[in-house]
Amino acid sequence: MSKELPKDGSSEKKIKITASCFMGLSHLVYLHDYVKGLFFALCEILFIALLPNTVRKLFDLITLGTPHPDLPIKQRDNSVFMLIDGILMLAFVAIFVIVYIISVKSATKEYKDYCRKGYLGNQKEHLNTALGKSFPLFGLAPSFIIVVIFVIVPLLFSVCVAFTNYSDPAHIPPANTVDWVGFQNFYELMGGNATWSKGFARVAGWTLVWAVLSTFTCYFGGLIVAVQLKEINVKIAPAFRFIFILPYAVPGVVSLLVWKNLLNGTFGTINRTLQAIGLLRPDKTIPWLGTATMAQMTCVLVNLWAGFGYFMLLSMGTMTAISEDMYEAARIDGANKTQIFRKITLPLVLYQTMPLIIMSFAHNINNFGAIYFLTGGAPTVSDTTTTLAGGTDILVSWIYNLTVTLMKYNYASVIAVMIFIVLAPFAIFNFRQTKAYKEGEV
Repeated sequence: MSKELPKDGSSEKKIKITASCFMGLSHLVYLHDYVKGLFFALCEILFIALLPNTVRKLFDLITLGTPHPDLPIKQRDNSVFMLIDGILMLAFVAIFVIVYIISVKSATKEYKDYCRKGYLGNQKEHLNTALGKSFPLFGLAPSFIIVVIFVIVPLLFSVCVAFTNYSDPAHIPPANTVDWVGFQNFYELMGGNATWSKGFARVAGWTLVWAVLSTFTCYFGGLIVAVQLKEINVKIAPAFRFIFILPYAVPGVVSLLVWKNLLNGTFGTINRTLQAIGLLRPDKTIPWLGTATMAQMTCVLVNLWAGFGYFMLLSMGTMTAISEDMYEAARIDGANKTQIFRKITLPLVLYQTMPLIIMSFAHNINNFGAIYFLTGGAPTVSDTTTTLAGGTDILVSWIYNLTVTLMKYNYASVIAVMIFIVLAPFAIFNFRQTKAYKEGEV
């Protein structure tokens, strides 16, 4: 058969068509590469054997089951399982398509090598070539499959739930089925339902304010402390560095729960201390966590206390790379400390730490613990009874309430999708700034 293949490349189209008709066919019939040919052929045979089950699962993904109120609950269609199985089948089909494309490209490449060398290798050569060139693929295959199953499939499931009515009380499997509703959930949260849209706008707005304030207060608070510690020439400066890093070193859950008790409006240590020293009348207290505005300000301040130490260390490490000659030249030119900070220290530190500021902003949007362990989302506001979104809830803590308490999985998924849309550009931008990406190493 190899003699029938011209060496001028004129049979490339025939090789592609044959390889496209059945995986591995070109390897077996024309190229005599039985190792790859049998592997690709077995892949397609396996896919064909599983095709009836695959089609059934994909059909279930479209319908999400049929209600059967006359059957026992355990025998009814479970829409959630159907959704997960359907997504897994889509992933299975996608992997098969990738392998199919690889098989066609492999056959084409082998034919080009045949045209270049003028002969077809023996089976030993084919085996050595397959083991050598295919080793990276086989080495990465398990990791790739794990990522697909445990990362991509759950993400797709979360996105798909946003387009269903998966919520309590009428659509919780297996007692009831779930239906596709298109963009109805997005519409209700974005303006179709007055109460829910008002709650979403309020929580989303506070989430952005919280992310901005918590990021910049921690950053500039840490930077200012770092500059002061660098400027003072006393022997106890290392002791101050140790003290300032303690809030960051202590587990956040512990710190926030302690602060929650300290800030208690009635029995909190802070109010009692202010009363004891005469700054507050005995019958007066400051509602640190009692009103929405005050609680939000308190959250930012407590987060500043807990987080500035990280940026202090980061800034101090960055400032050590700044040449003392630059500071000396600035002082000779008559610059004062403020001008040196504005013209030298701040620009250089910002240049080095900007990617971390961006990722810190993204982290604070999802900073569940800072809100949940300090306020639990409290206090309540006008729409809390319906939406369960408190005055200090951010989007991620609201998602927790929607899923655990209200069982509004559809609305929670919509919010999760919106968070992803906001955060994905930050992650992509930060990745594009890495040296590995710019140099084409990944």
